[in-house]
Amino acid sequence: MRRCMSLLLAALAALSGAGVFTGSAQEDPTNIIADQIRAQGYKCDSPQSAKRDAQASKLDEAAWILQCESGSYRVTLIPDMAATVEKLDKSEDNDK
Repeated sequence: MRRCMSLLLAALAALSGAGVFTGSAQEDPTNIIADQIRAQGYKCDSPQSAKRDAQASKLDEAAWILQCESGSYRVTLIPDMAATVEKLDKSEDNDK
């Protein structure tokens, strides 16, 4: 299951970098990323948006700003590993 999720997240990161996402609900990364951090023990009630963080992203490591009702997170997706999750302060969240 974990390997499957890692592959899915790697594909998501690759597709988003290629500009494949067109904004439809099926292709929205918000719920996928929220599911990943919840699986790792973080609280994310009512995920609202996920935006790519180009400054924090690296080759093979896609970073996203995930906004949830309970707060915001910087989530870095790394293939075949757990996501790196950093809770953001309100001021950091507003900067993005």
